[in-house]
Amino acid sequence: MSDTPTNTAPNTPSVADRTRLVEAGAPVVGVHFLGRTAAFVLGEEAVLLVEGQAEARRVAIHGGGILSSASDGVWVITGGDDGKVFVTGVQGESRLVGSDAKHRWIDCVATGPDGALAWSAGKSAYMVGTKGEPRSLDVVSTVGGLAFAPKGLRLAIAHYGGVSLWFPNAQMAPEKLEWKGSHHDVQFSPDGRFVVTAMQEPALHGWRVVDAKHMRMTGYSARVRSFGWTAGGKWLATSGSEQLVCWPFQGKEGPMGKTPKMAAAFAVRAMAVACHPKQEVAAVGYADGTVLLVRVDDGAEVLGRKAAGASITALAWSADGGLLAWGTEDGQAGVIELG
Repeated sequence: MSDTPTNTAPNTPSVADRTRLVEAGAPVVGVHFLGRTAAFVLGEEAVLLVEGQAEARRVAIHGGGILSSASDGVWVITGGDDGKVFVTGVQGESRLVGSDAKHRWIDCVATGPDGALAWSAGKSAYMVGTKGEPRSLDVVSTVGGLAFAPKGLRLAIAHYGGVSLWFPNAQMAPEKLEWKGSHHDVQFSPDGRFVVTAMQEPALHGWRVVDAKHMRMTGYSARVRSFGWTAGGKWLATSGSEQLVCWPFQGKEGPMGKTPKMAAAFAVRAMAVACHPKQEVAAVGYADGTVLLVRVDDGAEVLGRKAAGASITALAWSADGGLLAWGTEDGQAGVIELG
């Protein structure tokens, strides 16, 4: 993947002037939308809620660092080094939904269908539905990632050696998708046919769920820390290189035997990606603070933010695609009004 890196062209269209800037006051480790309200997850204790031009609301939640976050569009779920799991709503209301009896860090969280939630501490994964006590499963190593299948109550748990596919309400042992190495940040494709993990090494690994057939996606210059599916699941957009790398998932074989599409070649590494919910457009955040909006089909670019030093650490679109939020490792943040 060695397109010649470039800086943003002087004539690149820009929407940067449509940004509401936010002083987050702490590193931004995640961002999610609750309707039209951006929820910036901060590295220490709090979530910052930003809606329109109203004053930002800081909601203190954890008694320490926040290590993980996810959202279903109604709640933001967060896990902290205090061993607790909270959900927070658009009005700033928070409630405790889980805690670790051994006070271990909550490394991963996920949201699922019908209000289901999952989290992990050490080698233990937990799932709780809208009713009943959490169910748990211990795996072979520290959990690296969690993801619910798009249909049905099935949880993918990434760990050393692959992924366990767990039906928490069934008595059967989880199905194992195996591949040597440490696996993180697992995701299902939107149609549920594929599972993909980011590995400790500069690579992605995938399986076709129906027959566990492997697919290996390599060639990155660094570990892939951010990836997501374009609208309809045609492409898997990824960070980890000095451009946006998109793997084709249109056919029944996924990316097996195919090369990725690359766009937005740049002078520094892409650190975060987020895909538009309705169009085949990906937002890409770079190590120098630049944000680009990239149309996957033809690589057309729109500038969302000029370089400003600190790396982009979080990106998210609102469900209607009209807002794009970004955050940085030095506590800067913004919401771009697109429609």
